[in-house]
Amino acid sequence: MEEGHSPIHVNNVRNRLREIVGASTNWRDHVQAMNERKALHTLLAKNQADLPPRKMRDSYIEVILPLGSQPEIREKYLNVHNSVRFGRILEDLDSLGVLICYTHTKHEAGQMSPLSIVTALVDKIGLWKQDIRPDCDIKFIGNVSWVGRTSMEVKMHMLQFHDGAYHPVLDATFVMVARPAFVNPLILESPEEEKIFKEGEANKTRRVDSSRASLLKMAPTAEERNIVHDIFLNTLDPRTVSFRSRLLPPTAVWMEDAKLKGLEICHPQERNIFNRIFGGFLMRKAYELGWACAYSYGNSRPYVVAVDDIMFQKPVEIGSLLLLSAQVCYTEKNNAQVRVHSEVYDPATRVHHTTNVFHFTFMLENEIPSIFLSICFVILRY
Repeated sequence: MEEGHSPIHVNNVRNRLREIVGASTNWRDHVQAMNERKALHTLLAKNQADLPPRKMRDSYIEVILPLGSQPEIREKYLNVHNSVRFGRILEDLDSLGVLICYTHTKHEAGQMSPLSIVTALVDKIGLWKQDIRPDCDIKFIGNVSWVGRTSMEVKMHMLQFHDGAYHPVLDATFVMVARPAFVNPLILESPEEEKIFKEGEANKTRRVDSSRASLLKMAPTAEERNIVHDIFLNTLDPRTVSFRSRLLPPTAVWMEDAKLKGLEICHPQERNIFNRIFGGFLMRKAYELGWACAYSYGNSRPYVVAVDDIMFQKPVEIGSLLLLSAQVCYTEKNNAQVRVHSEVYDPATRVHHTTNVFHFTFMLENEIPSIFLSICFVILRY
């Protein structure tokens, strides 16, 4: 798909998005810009069959992050360990995913899109290498890989140039939703594309099955119950053998002592093209808190290995108080699973609303303590 595509500079991705939706670059004008977009609703298709089909290569985009050839932009991406800040990469992936979907659903030349396309889910990000060099150019590539009625799956890849060639760094799968209308169907041109599309169908089925298996809907499986029971037995005080008397095993930590919290005031600077808080910013702040939690827990540098199941449940409005809570929830040798819960707090009403739940897997330089629940509880079917 690479032939005939000119790479976009990473700084131009969000500018293109603003042009596509007619978003204002001035916060004071955002209300007027949104009112002007309402007139575009007449352009929305009444049925998916009314939209022209698109090919996977129609949405293919390349984006260059020239850390090597333009060192002046390096500082924004540099961390204290002299490697690239992964939180910044999450921001770039989020913007690119939205632009890819707008490219798939593009209207006539020069016409603003009536669609509002937002990130619904980060299904999976897997890394090929943990330390990303800050002095070599990076290339992002991606395209729409699966299409439903109103949703699209986007596959993106990040590569870094060194030793005369680009080498893979990570693979990412995002799910985007178009509101309030249908999206263009997808034409498959080869067996390889059919395979990719079937993977998207399988991913959708897996997500539905996973949702149905939630503890809020179903009781734990026999295997899960055995795991919890074994953990409980390992913390019983052998002198009393009582539910009320539990001992922490050697080289272990109670889960309640493996938390870290943060607060963000959501300023207009972090808004997206629809004047809500940019999803990439939320991912970056959650990742950084999760990284700090893993670092504090393991006393050695964490490297991100995977990002899974980031569900965007509610948009975050400008001016919100965003509360973030990171928790080490599972450990194995030198690996830690960190869950970050994000919620909006309204001081006027004292009401909390969950907006996101993030899951990060880290590999630490040294072996880390085991994590144990500090209380015993019974899980009921909700």
